[in-house]
Amino acid sequence: MNFENAVKEFGIDLNESQIAQFETYFRLLVEWNEKINLTAITDEEEVYTKHFLDSLSLVRVFDSLKKISGRDYSKGDFSLIDIGTGAGFPGIPLKILYPDLQVTLMDSLNKRITFLEEIISALNLNERGSIKAIHARAEELGHDVNYRELYDIVVSRAVSNLATLSEYCLPFAKVGGFFIPYKSEKAGEEISVSKNAIGVCGGSLKEEDSFTLPQSDLKRTLLVIEKKKNTPKQYPRKAGTPAKKPL
Repeated sequence: MNFENAVKEFGIDLNESQIAQFETYFRLLVEWNEKINLTAITDEEEVYTKHFLDSLSLVRVFDSLKKISGRDYSKGDFSLIDIGTGAGFPGIPLKILYPDLQVTLMDSLNKRITFLEEIISALNLNERGSIKAIHARAEELGHDVNYRELYDIVVSRAVSNLATLSEYCLPFAKVGGFFIPYKSEKAGEEISVSKNAIGVCGGSLKEEDSFTLPQSDLKRTLLVIEKKKNTPKQYPRKAGTPAKKPL
């Protein structure tokens, strides 16, 4: 796969500095993966396709966001929180693409936070818009006034079902903002059983964008969920409950 050409299919032109940042990111990811479990994917082409390119696919829905909100997100001057970021996907690739982006990376494993802080430093990602990595669980941070309902966009590539993920993520989106989960081609199966959870937490599903990642056969889906009203104070429920008893 030619990464530069592949991202051009998303309307993205990367400069030399951004290409170098992705190269450093890949190198450090592989190095750190020998010490802590960050990803099962370490082949260079697979990392660039399944992690980097997939992360950047968010730009596909920016036209829809503009039609819904009237705001041009393609300028990159918005706030974003990545819930269950793991090794930094999609938050860090999006930050590389949009240096002015204000990013919060949240993960429940402290070892990953140490890695993310190393990446932030090595790639000089704090030169413009802020970026920070937070060790926390969504069930707890979602009730913190410093994070609750403050973000323009909430993203997650976590494997949780959509109902559970909506309860974790929608509390972070401001009213008028969006929750955009990255899903496989099977997202349609989850949508019908997740409508109640989305609605209860203040969201409304606006679009289902299914596509194939450029220069691959990987089927992906981005869901655009608009935050229409405040999330009731009791959500998210205590740790474990959203997964065991989805709304």
